[in-house]
Amino acid sequence: MAAPAIKLAPNKFYHIYNRGINGCALFNEAANYAYFLSLYKKHIHQVAQTYAWVLMRNHFHLLVRIKPFQNPDGFQNLRGLSVEKRINQQFSNLFNAYTKAFNKRYNRTGSLFEHTFRRKQINHVAYLKRLVIYIHMNPVHHYICNHPIEYPWSSYETCLSSKNTALMRRVVIDWFISQENFKQEHQTYIDKWQKQISSISNPEGF
Repeated sequence: MAAPAIKLAPNKFYHIYNRGINGCALFNEAANYAYFLSLYKKHIHQVAQTYAWVLMRNHFHLLVRIKPFQNPDGFQNLRGLSVEKRINQQFSNLFNAYTKAFNKRYNRTGSLFEHTFRRKQINHVAYLKRLVIYIHMNPVHHYICNHPIEYPWSSYETCLSSKNTALMRRVVIDWFISQENFKQEHQTYIDKWQKQISSISNPEGF
């Protein structure tokens, strides 16, 4: 029997992730990614701040911090629920709304996401930094691109942009001290990854 999911609590950081049921695709075209992000803004921005994200074809990763829950304004339809249930309900609303639209668009039925979304609480800045890099490196790990800047469905480019954003970009860059260090630490990871792949494909070093 699966272990019970950890509770989402105000002021805590979480790595939230999930995949399509049986590994099925969550996103088939650009419009799917864009629609998911629009629903994310609608449902999740009310209850969480976002620090990093990536949407892959059959899974996603988020780094969020649950907001302080001092005033329930805007949650009239959720009155009577505990704080934990209010937070979880917003995530459920996101996934249910996306599933309904995806199923209608592609003439499918049933669940789209695998079980309850998974989550891990993060307590240390060093781990937060590693997780930001891990999230941004997903497209590289899956051989979709050679550098996260080439992939449009992650927060990497937004971290380097000056455009207005709800992403907690300034805090993320502060974790890395500067934008240049942010880029360099990602590049160092990429270099190690490429060296590792090269050694596997060419074990004799020829």
